[in-house]
Amino acid sequence: MAAASRSVLLQRCVVSPVGRHSASLIFLHGSGGLHIHFNIAFSFLSFLFLNRPYTPMKGGISNVWFDRYKISNDCPEHLESINVMCQVLTDLIDDEVKSGIKKNRILAIAFMWRCMAMHLAYRNHRDVAGVFALSSFLNKASAVYQALQKSDGVLPELFQCHGTADELVLHSWGEETNSMLKSLGVSAKFHSFPDVYHELSKTELEKLKSWILAKLPGEMETQ
Repeated sequence: MAAASRSVLLQRCVVSPVGRHSASLIFLHGSGGLHIHFNIAFSFLSFLFLNRPYTPMKGGISNVWFDRYKISNDCPEHLESINVMCQVLTDLIDDEVKSGIKKNRILAIAFMWRCMAMHLAYRNHRDVAGVFALSSFLNKASAVYQALQKSDGVLPELFQCHGTADELVLHSWGEETNSMLKSLGVSAKFHSFPDVYHELSKTELEKLKSWILAKLPGEMETQ
């Protein structure tokens, strides 16, 4: 596992804080990549995993965090590739902690149907500040659910958004994921966006920024 994780190269974009570096946001892009900038006082760490053969594309190269057998919630997870990325991202979180950022001042966010942040937080880092999932879902027999069945501590809050018109990742998959996580003890919110497809909306981003500021209060400043 460690050797495999060291072989993975990430494209890293770091947006410097406008004030004192008091918290960190790890943003995990969707397969198309995305850059979002919030003018708030913490380090914005943006990562995009590049050039992995992707089974749903018949082995073609795509910018994805891990492989899938198919884009569906009723098939097994590709745990080998998921676990490698969990270790890579654990190393990144450890770097933030070594730089002086407390674990409860770190947020992990997944964009589009990449559920990497949920695997990272609920299986490996339950002491982070929270998880935000956009147009994301977990498979019905996800390793995340199995891990949470054995959990008895406080879990990171989940803030989830999904467009009702999403035809790639069905809105119902997101709802089911949210309901399952709630049943396993996660404090989870689910926001539906009418007529929004597999994309981000301005309203969604505004909710994201508000949630981040609410989760990381005190030392935040805006300009």
